[in-house]
Amino acid sequence: MKATLAPVYFEKSRDEEFDKQLKNLKSLFSDEAEFIKPVALDSKLPDVDAVIFPQLVGDVYRQVEHIKEIPVPLLAVTSEFGTVNMWDWEIVSFLKSEGCRILSPYTLDLTKKICKALALKRDMQKTKFVVFQDNPGIGMQAEIFKRFYWWEDRCTDLIKKKFGVTLEKRSFKKLGEDARSISDSKAEEVLKNWKIPMDGVSHRALNSAVKIYIAVKREVEMDERIKGVGINCLNESFYSDTTPCLAWNMLFDELGLIWACEADTMVLTTKYIIHKSLGVPIMMSNIYPFLMGKAALKHERIEKFPDVEEPENHLLVVHCGYLGVVPQSFASQWMLKPKVLAIVDENATAIDARLPEGNITLAKLDPTLSKLMVVEGRLEGYSQYPGSDCRNGAVIKIPNGHKIMDKFYSHHYLLITGHRKVELKYMLEVMDVELEEI
Repeated sequence: MKATLAPVYFEKSRDEEFDKQLKNLKSLFSDEAEFIKPVALDSKLPDVDAVIFPQLVGDVYRQVEHIKEIPVPLLAVTSEFGTVNMWDWEIVSFLKSEGCRILSPYTLDLTKKICKALALKRDMQKTKFVVFQDNPGIGMQAEIFKRFYWWEDRCTDLIKKKFGVTLEKRSFKKLGEDARSISDSKAEEVLKNWKIPMDGVSHRALNSAVKIYIAVKREVEMDERIKGVGINCLNESFYSDTTPCLAWNMLFDELGLIWACEADTMVLTTKYIIHKSLGVPIMMSNIYPFLMGKAALKHERIEKFPDVEEPENHLLVVHCGYLGVVPQSFASQWMLKPKVLAIVDENATAIDARLPEGNITLAKLDPTLSKLMVVEGRLEGYSQYPGSDCRNGAVIKIPNGHKIMDKFYSHHYLLITGHRKVELKYMLEVMDVELEEI
């Protein structure tokens, strides 16, 4: 995908500097953007993802009303290094004061990521997510699952309205049957091309996990519009003799397919936008603030949180017994192990993996899809509770636990390696989403 950009010039001010900078931009962003023929400011604008100003001049102040009529985002990329020129800060500030949506990236990488976000925004209009479920909220642990927003038609309709993504629901029961019908020899043939580190996983359990991968891959390959998938794997776990954890790892590393555990479409949408725009390691997990006390401890079947300074500013992060589904390509440690949770089949598996310790960002779209919460913290280490539902969970320090408790959107959050607030801010401006920083 490439963004389609319209270079705009001021009729009486176009000169050799404009043409030289445009040529430079085409070279710098050959992989991220396509530039149409330059357009005069007061001319009709073709269908493009954004307008780019290779040059800004004083005419801006006198022709601002024309600029305000431009219906797409504006990019000020006026230096030879693919960034805004500092001499243009006054013009950019003026345009912002007039209500213009102008982006002024100050690193080459930010400009490239803006282009990726612009291309993604257009591509999402023909993107499809598929979730495998039959009667969500009614099955296992119904007292928990019946509460979730992502099952609601309101949520599905809003994702379509806001981002253009179509959500298609298919039968998990049928998918489970299709997977079981795949022969062991077929699964073993597929496995020859993969290196799967394992500990304690039986031959049957491994084959079952690979069969889910084969079954989902068949579905995805029938429609090139499918860019994201999910399965109601816990709530309707009786439809399968395994879990899709290994399948998500394989499909992401092979096809770049984005996944969401438990068919959480809010997570899927958030993850898809962030990863495809920024290209950063990202995964989903449950967050358990130490401030939640016994309500969190009981669910994970542990007696106490790890001993840390400032416990009020810490989270325990764990999903399905371990940190969660971390692709091998993102992980500092990775191992396929037997399942932990009682809710899934005895033959199921789970991934015991770690993200690198260090800076981390938590993120999640709010129920209106108009805001993205961003929390920059630090992954301090891992804590193990043998025999519990937290065999290996991450311990994350956050800046203000009490404030976050008042603001959290969900128990499901995305973990992104590194501090990504700045990159996310520019991506969100493209997507017309507000950043809520904690």
